[in-house]
Amino acid sequence: MPTKAYVLIETTVGRSREISNKLYAIDGVETVDQVTGPYDLIAVVKRPDLNSVGNLVTNQIHVIEGIARTVTCLSMSA
Repeated sequence: MPTKAYVLIETTVGRSREISNKLYAIDGVETVDQVTGPYDLIAVVKRPDLNSVGNLVTNQIHVIEGIARTVTCLSMSA
């Protein structure tokens, strides 16, 4: 069963749409929604296991210029 995570993303001002497009190009990113509140985007990520979720967030999402901060929340399906 794949591991699913929600990545809450805070962007620098005016970069949400650009970053959203870059996130969609990453294999394993299922959806990206622009939201209101303390975060600007929420990306849903699905990977085979916890380590590959961590690698995707660290090596492919964190390196996108304009991302100020992320919080990753693992889904705990019933």
